[in-house]
Amino acid sequence: MNQVLEIERCDLNIKNNNSSHHTDLNGEERLIVRRGEPFNIILHLKPGSKEFKLDESSFTFIVETGPLPRKESDTQVSFNLCNSTVDTEWSASAINNPSENTLCVYINSSPNSPIGVYSLSLDQEGQKTHLGQFTLLFNAWCPRDAVYMHNERKRKEYVLSQHGQIYKGTYKRIKGTPWNFGQFESGILDICLKILDENPKFVSDADKDCSARRNPIYVTRVLSAMINSNDDRGVLVGEWYDFSGGVHPGAWIGSGDILHKWAESGPVRYGQCWVFAALACTVSRALGIPCRVVTNFRSAHDTDANLVIENLYNDNAEKISSDSIWNFHVWVDSWMTRPDLGPEYDGWQTSDPTPQEPSDGVFCCGPASLRAIKEGELTKKYDTPFIFAEVNADVVDMLHLSNGEVIRFSGSTKSVGCFISTKAVGSDERHDITHQYKYPEGSKEERQVYEKAQHHNKLQQRGEEPGLHLKIKLADNMILGSDFEVYTVLTNNHMEVRTCNFLFFANAVSYSGKRGESCGFASDKVEVLPGEERRLSLKLKYDSYGSVITSDRLIQLSAFAFDKQTIDYSKTEKTILMGDATVNQPVTANLTLLNPLPEQLQDCSFTIEGVGLTDGKPITRKSESLTGAVGPKEEAKASVEFSPSSSGSTVLLVNFDSNKLSNIKSFVNVVVKEGETN
Repeated sequence: MNQVLEIERCDLNIKNNNSSHHTDLNGEERLIVRRGEPFNIILHLKPGSKEFKLDESSFTFIVETGPLPRKESDTQVSFNLCNSTVDTEWSASAINNPSENTLCVYINSSPNSPIGVYSLSLDQEGQKTHLGQFTLLFNAWCPRDAVYMHNERKRKEYVLSQHGQIYKGTYKRIKGTPWNFGQFESGILDICLKILDENPKFVSDADKDCSARRNPIYVTRVLSAMINSNDDRGVLVGEWYDFSGGVHPGAWIGSGDILHKWAESGPVRYGQCWVFAALACTVSRALGIPCRVVTNFRSAHDTDANLVIENLYNDNAEKISSDSIWNFHVWVDSWMTRPDLGPEYDGWQTSDPTPQEPSDGVFCCGPASLRAIKEGELTKKYDTPFIFAEVNADVVDMLHLSNGEVIRFSGSTKSVGCFISTKAVGSDERHDITHQYKYPEGSKEERQVYEKAQHHNKLQQRGEEPGLHLKIKLADNMILGSDFEVYTVLTNNHMEVRTCNFLFFANAVSYSGKRGESCGFASDKVEVLPGEERRLSLKLKYDSYGSVITSDRLIQLSAFAFDKQTIDYSKTEKTILMGDATVNQPVTANLTLLNPLPEQLQDCSFTIEGVGLTDGKPITRKSESLTGAVGPKEEAKASVEFSPSSSGSTVLLVNFDSNKLSNIKSFVNVVVKEGETN
């Protein structure tokens, strides 16, 4: 049987551990360590206890965090005593000191552990001993930690410095204001952890939230929401006009007073952007995330997400649009890797706790990679389009006349986002970081990035991704026995031209998905300009599909497009169910015609007639266009309902008329079934 050592007490060696983990400014009342680095504890054995021998011991250490510790969530971890610690996971080793009857245990935490308050226990053959508590933080000194920062001067500035400068004013008169972040003041770390515990994600699923605290991306996004109080019991209430019943935002000089007030009585009144940002910086640094406060002068607020600040005025020169440009706006950058985006997006990430626009239904913003912002990569998470617009939107000035006409009278591509500022490392000087957010205004690179961003933004608003995109469009009434046309649309969502092989197949298919014989094929080779569409039509004739489809009456359509040179491809499929036309049952014919002319068509109408279909009379319907006109490349549409009067094969004739195109004829074969009799 393995030996069980009797432990008199455990010395957490707080002073030495806190010093080596750069947490000594928090004081010596508790053990605070950073993940991925070893700390040591001293086990004092009871007098007369057996001498410790590693090969005869059964030491299992257990660390737990959160209200519901679980191994599956990595909020509970067990690990045995080994000859040496491992720097990639929880591990422990020990050195025996028989002369003092002590055992010095070295514990290394995983660099990917959730941050928070942990309990530490020892299990010897089922006999458990509680050894104490410690708080685990992110570690900018550990190369395996997601917040690792290799420069010691920057670590001291962005993690350890408790004082800073926040820049305000106008871009012509920039003024630094001192601020006390105070992340190591008494009680602040506990309040920062309380902020995490008050967030709605913790309340709804504590286990999932605590497990996610391993990820600085997640924690930063939670803080962005919790620093303001718009959706939750967050720290600070924003106010820009009436400050009665609270403190004027300009009166605050540090974060500590605000955080203590929040911990005692809930949301604090009032704050504006620089106060929100300063609080976010304090909490981030307290938790171990390198953070800096950033001021953007002439900062755009793009309310409709089109990357353009539209200043719209009425006849009385009153502004009637909601877009705006602030003299300055303040947010924070936090340092971390972005495994969700790729290594090229590692480094500074912008987040903005000032409540401006909701993101995923919550007033938060970021983190967005500075690389993504600078390069106009608006599909990269989180909220990159909004921050891109803050620093690089174009401005358009327009006049809305009383007759409804809107006239553009001026604009600028250079007036947004200038003198982006943060405190310099190791001094109180202003450091201009505009170049980290954008290329020089008016440069070729800056304009190219803006155009790319506009392109990506339009795709996002349409719910599409960059690349080749295919859709299949169907005829509205695909009646068994009729001939009908389907088509596929290829859209080039790239910024460059694509030359594609374009294929469109139709096959019979069973309900189980088994493919049958071909009943139609079309192909083309097309050059598609950026943002343009190309159509490929496929006429499905009853003579082709009638003999090959099964009793399931299913046809599978498949479209492919590929560019061999760029190895770019797209595929889409759609399965259609053939309908029936039945005697004395209403059938709707949905009619369309694409205007091929470079001018509008007026007075558009469709006329249908068919033996046994329309009671021997033509039926005419005008186009459904709201204006009565059909523009170039637009479709004239009409729906006509009729009830077949006899069964068998027949033909529905269609005629289209307009002022410019007339007597455009087509037809469709229709098979009408007898109605069911009781």
